[in-house]
Amino acid sequence: MLDVIQKIFGDSNERELKKLWPVVEEIKSFDAKMKLLSDDQLRGKTDEFKQRIAEAVVPIEEETAELKARLKGAKPAAEVGGNGQAAQASLDLDDRLDMYDRLDDLEKEWLDVVEDTLDEILPEAFAVVKETCRRMAGKEWEAGGQMIKWDMVPYDVQLLGGVVLHQGRIAEMKTGEGKTLVAVAPVYLNALVGRGVHLVTVNPYLAERDAQWMGPILEYLGMTVDVIDKHEPHSPGRRAAYEADVTYGTNNEFGFDYLRDNSFVIDPQQLVQRGHHFAIVDEVDSVLVDEARTPLIISGPVPQANDNRFIELRQPVDKLVYAQKKLVGQLVSEAEKLLAEKEAAEAAGDKKKAAELESEAGLAVLRAHRGFQKNKKLRKLLGEPGVSPLLQKTEFFYLQDNAKNMPLVDEELYFALDEKQHSIEMTEKGRQYISRVGGQDEDLFVLPDIGLGVANLEREYEDKIAALEEEYSDNPELTEEKAENKLQNDKRLARKEFEEGKLTLYNTYSERAERLHAIEQLLKAYTLYEKDIEYIVQEDKVMIVDQHTGRVLAGRRYSDGLHQAIEAKEQVKIQAATQTYATITLQNYFRMYHKLSGMTGTAETEAEEFNKIYKMIVIVIPTNEPIRRQDLDDLVFKTTREKYA
Repeated sequence: MLDVIQKIFGDSNERELKKLWPVVEEIKSFDAKMKLLSDDQLRGKTDEFKQRIAEAVVPIEEETAELKARLKGAKPAAEVGGNGQAAQASLDLDDRLDMYDRLDDLEKEWLDVVEDTLDEILPEAFAVVKETCRRMAGKEWEAGGQMIKWDMVPYDVQLLGGVVLHQGRIAEMKTGEGKTLVAVAPVYLNALVGRGVHLVTVNPYLAERDAQWMGPILEYLGMTVDVIDKHEPHSPGRRAAYEADVTYGTNNEFGFDYLRDNSFVIDPQQLVQRGHHFAIVDEVDSVLVDEARTPLIISGPVPQANDNRFIELRQPVDKLVYAQKKLVGQLVSEAEKLLAEKEAAEAAGDKKKAAELESEAGLAVLRAHRGFQKNKKLRKLLGEPGVSPLLQKTEFFYLQDNAKNMPLVDEELYFALDEKQHSIEMTEKGRQYISRVGGQDEDLFVLPDIGLGVANLEREYEDKIAALEEEYSDNPELTEEKAENKLQNDKRLARKEFEEGKLTLYNTYSERAERLHAIEQLLKAYTLYEKDIEYIVQEDKVMIVDQHTGRVLAGRRYSDGLHQAIEAKEQVKIQAATQTYATITLQNYFRMYHKLSGMTGTAETEAEEFNKIYKMIVIVIPTNEPIRRQDLDDLVFKTTREKYA
């Protein structure tokens, strides 16, 4: 039935393409006219387009300027002019709020009018870019460290991709179809607005190469082009790069510049970025989906950080992790045994016994999974038919009613590990073990109840004051004056004792919290971060590896003591601790843009996520020539031996 409907109406992608092809034909209709223009006339089109945009928004900008002038010029009602006349009419709070709301509405109207004007200009503007590419043919310039000879004029499908990008959608194009050239026309069109266009790449080399490669086309038409990664953060060069009409750069640097602007800048003149109008993201699936929740973090030194704590606790934590791994191995063996007995019970027809054994096996697997998910025996067991669903079924059972029964699962473990949430919680069994192997009192690993402690101190203080007042009120040996003096003196001593008790309580809490934090970070270092996977050790330093690109992130450090914990684990020199000053995820950063689009070779599989999170539709662009390559399904093997057999 679905096939019949698709044959009649076509799928959603085909329907969208049918709407876009007439735009491409309109672009091509300008070809003959563009060829007749001189070079100066072709370049002059840029000013002509800018003038059309400026004229379209004149009424909105006039009203905006008037409102801003009124807000700036309004004075309190009490003030009068220098000649004794009443000052300009005052504005109360409601008036100001109404005017600010109107300014917000005017900004939206301005953007809507600009978008409508760009849609009108699009066919001719794209034709200008196409003609520029034709006239640049045969010229040479350096890009990516080598000389290139320009020989590209956009194909129809590349113009189609450009239209998709201008509309704030995602263009999926096969490798080799020229995504870099596709971006030039929509970049030029949107740069006419004067608010800047950001072209986002995944690494500095691509940013600089693409800027050098496509820059001459845009510069021919009067646009300025720069790359933020070429300049130091918060330098005049970086600020100038953002002032360019077209700014190339990496996703991380765009995000970090935003964090710096909103964390360390006190004067508007120091701001580097000028706004977030339009961005085109290359490899959009990698940036907006794979790395979407990856936080960008700016951190700084922690004053008086106790780095020796990690060295002191490394050995006890090492023993704790070893004990947990040993326990997980036993749990996996127990689960295998129970599953074998369950199969035997099923074969014997004893369904009740089989169900009991399955339940016990599920609990053992869940405990092993919460104990150490990277255990090789556990991973192999989860690959067996029925075991992974059993784990999910058991976990769902214990997560019911706000996970009130989960402590029954964790009580046999030394610590409970949640890889998805990146969280670790030490159990009572773990606290007893680490205090024993560390030769310390178990209470040192338990945080005192601050509220209860302060309440007890206050009650003791009040009882003491009441007793003192009673004692001195009925003392016949003292005059009234002496009794009052002694009472006030003893009250001061009692107050001092109360404040010292509170300080001791807070210090105890702080010291134990610091100890528990160090243990938690060490446990993460041992269980969640593997050498040569999440990080490498070079020149006696722990260096982070980018999980998406495989590149070493020189100079980057984990925050909140995690990096120090990994350094203690690897027994290298522990550097100064850092704390988080500012953070933002790539997802939240890119959602600030008025218009966002992207290019990739593989976005259709994440189409639902793009639509749900970013309200972006994926359009699959056809290839310029029919594909002759035959794509076969992937073959997946459980082991290397099977793969090469």
